[in-house]
Amino acid sequence: MYVCDTKNRTMEPKGRKVLIADDEPDILEILKYNLEKEGYGVVTAKDGDEALDKAKLAKPDLIVLDMMMPKKSGMEVCELLRTQSAFKETLIMFLTALSDDTTQLKGFDTGADDYVTKPVSPSVFVSKVNALLRRLKPNENKNIQIGELVIDPEKFLVIFEGREIMLAKKEFELLYLLASKPGRVFLRNEILSQVWGNDVIVGDRTIDVHIRKVRQKLGVDCITTVKGVGYKFEL
Repeated sequence: MYVCDTKNRTMEPKGRKVLIADDEPDILEILKYNLEKEGYGVVTAKDGDEALDKAKLAKPDLIVLDMMMPKKSGMEVCELLRTQSAFKETLIMFLTALSDDTTQLKGFDTGADDYVTKPVSPSVFVSKVNALLRRLKPNENKNIQIGELVIDPEKFLVIFEGREIMLAKKEFELLYLLASKPGRVFLRNEILSQVWGNDVIVGDRTIDVHIRKVRQKLGVDCITTVKGVGYKFEL
């Protein structure tokens, strides 16, 4: 069972996606656990190369990089990401055991937005993540048109190939969320948080059932399952 137990949901920008890259499994586990308790979707990576791959696949809102990682350091990953247009505005935070000014300034020069020193305090880490993600503007509900698909959130209306498609409330919200960013992979926990809300307990197969119904009603397989990660909309 998935449990979405998020406090102060109106105060923080929940439903956002965070990528954490660190070669220490214990740190990954505790940071992932604390962020998921806050309602964030979390992807993890154990080295610099995996961080780059996961960043391109998941398109996170915030990327947390350990400065000293195998294969590529956090600074190398940050510099590479900042050269790509897709990550120009992505928030980046460093984890570092080095607290000297020179290291921190170098980190900011590579394009980081903030840093957290090790040993990491989970409460401080979550507080900094919340503060960074508050910079992002919430998504505004507006009409979506992709090819012959039109989604109107104000009228609760879906039209596909000239036909009006009758969707249940959660089916509509699920389709709207995925179609709002075609090609982006949404995590299961992220979908649960944004569609079903917080403090709600739902079954493991809830998302799968609703996706199957959306596919059937539209008559097209427009939602792709990314095994072990989540789902994306492709029409």
